[in-house]
Amino acid sequence: MNDDFYIYNDIKILPLYETPTRLETTVVSICLNGYTRVSINMQEYFIGPGTMMIAVPDQIIQSLEVSDEYQGVFMVVSKDYTDEIFPKVKVMLPIYFYTKEYPCINIKGQELNTIMEYYNMLWERTKRENESNKDVIQSLLVALLYEVYAIYRNRIPRKKEARNRKEMLFDQFMRHLSEHYKQERSVNYYAKELFLTPKHLSSVVKEVSGKTAGEWIDNFVLFEAKSLLKSSQKNIQEIADELNFANQSFFGKYFKHYTGMSPKEYRRK
Repeated sequence: MNDDFYIYNDIKILPLYETPTRLETTVVSICLNGYTRVSINMQEYFIGPGTMMIAVPDQIIQSLEVSDEYQGVFMVVSKDYTDEIFPKVKVMLPIYFYTKEYPCINIKGQELNTIMEYYNMLWERTKRENESNKDVIQSLLVALLYEVYAIYRNRIPRKKEARNRKEMLFDQFMRHLSEHYKQERSVNYYAKELFLTPKHLSSVVKEVSGKTAGEWIDNFVLFEAKSLLKSSQKNIQEIADELNFANQSFFGKYFKHYTGMSPKEYRRK
């Protein structure tokens, strides 16, 4: 789907990273038969039937072995599309931390059936061509992430005190950002709220998530701008006001800098 979302049921047509490769996508896979061995961030994992693997952008992955009888299903989400989905999932941060620590988890019974139901719905949806298709696929992916969160939460309860200082700061930053991104686009503002220097905040956020604080701010603002341009009747001046830009011209320059097109062009495409 426009290079944003891919779905597979044949490992032969997937790129197998036989040398350590830094991912640029989010990959969700489920082994149904046979086995494979992979290295994620230099740690080896054995993936047998019923194992769900979730690898996220910037992790280093390497395929070590694939058995002849291996069968599985795969969903691949682009980095940009992941960034679009992020603000819609209130439990995205716990999911991020869970999957970073436990990229492979065994699922069975109703858990496996539920994930496969979403896979089948997404498979059928990608065959269609209509204006609502992208929104439906995005909604299904959001719902799937909540199911994944429920599996991790039930299987691996995460205690707040077990999180290190940097993860906690990142969590606090994201909570402030989700509440104030429409009014505040300055790293200085969020650093001040967290009693940090802007440089230290960006360094911590980059280390934990792979993006700087400024990049996260822009992601949230651009996602909201794109959403308003596509799904609301507000004119561009009203959208600029809602996102606290000084004027329509400044909003237009900001939007074009990051997307390569004006707000009008984006709305028409």
